[in-house]
Amino acid sequence: MMNITLRQLRYFDALARHGHFGRAADDCAISQPALSMQIKELEESVGVPLFERGGRRLRMTAFGELFAERARDILRGMDELHDLARTARVHLTGRLRIGIIPTIAPYLLPGIIAKLTARFPYLELGLREAVTTRLLDELREGQLDAVILALPISDPGLTEVPLFAERFVLVRPDSDRNKPVPSRDKLHEMRLLLLEEGHCFRDQALSFCNMRPARPRELLDGSSLSTLVQMVGAGIGVTLIPEMAVPVETHSAPVSVARFPDPQPARTIGLIWRKTNPLAGRLAELAEVVREAAEAQGLAARGPLRDPADTP
Repeated sequence: MMNITLRQLRYFDALARHGHFGRAADDCAISQPALSMQIKELEESVGVPLFERGGRRLRMTAFGELFAERARDILRGMDELHDLARTARVHLTGRLRIGIIPTIAPYLLPGIIAKLTARFPYLELGLREAVTTRLLDELREGQLDAVILALPISDPGLTEVPLFAERFVLVRPDSDRNKPVPSRDKLHEMRLLLLEEGHCFRDQALSFCNMRPARPRELLDGSSLSTLVQMVGAGIGVTLIPEMAVPVETHSAPVSVARFPDPQPARTIGLIWRKTNPLAGRLAELAEVVREAAEAQGLAARGPLRDPADTP
């Protein structure tokens, strides 16, 4: 009879994800020798090698790949049992794992954290900032409880709660302050700075401008909104940013901010979680906290939520 512990499964899952004993040990907050011993004991209990050792890279065996899938199902189920127990408590406590995309995190997180800390003093927040595709993968795998991002996602296994609409603004060099705001067709003729591929905000901006993703001579990529704004201040081009980023990103750069005529391009910000998550009721409370934080910054929706692609 196999004697496998949940701790061994968690260590195995970390090693399978990282493919490196040192990084997996750091992730599990244990020493590398202790991790190696636990993996060795797990393989002895199973009776089949899970990893192919030797060479410069650690690889899973074919059986190890199958074992990893089942192990993650078990770990996800255990996490959901833990969540189910948490729902029986009067107040939300324990660890809540929230993902948030980079074009929201620096601007909305301080307000969200302050409100959550005040409302749920025994709540331990685990925050993860990453691009949408990565957060969705981690949400589906049970590594996150909820994600704050731009909607829609349109996944039948996820609950989507729209929270507020946020407009896009045009950032130009300060010398262009008194010039007319260009139409989206005119933006084709300008040097448009955008976030690098992988950011959903890049796709939304391209959609508004009715531009194809691959036009390297007309587009320049940046790794963050801050980089884009500083490039604009240096006279390299123009960019679009969400309005929540304006107070933070434009105060130290010689740029001007202009709004497009109505209907203005916008994105819908929402909260999503797995429909099977027993914490669904509590996550609805989280959605309300995020909405309140947005309202405190003047980001409440003004009129219907509109996708940038729908702007004429």
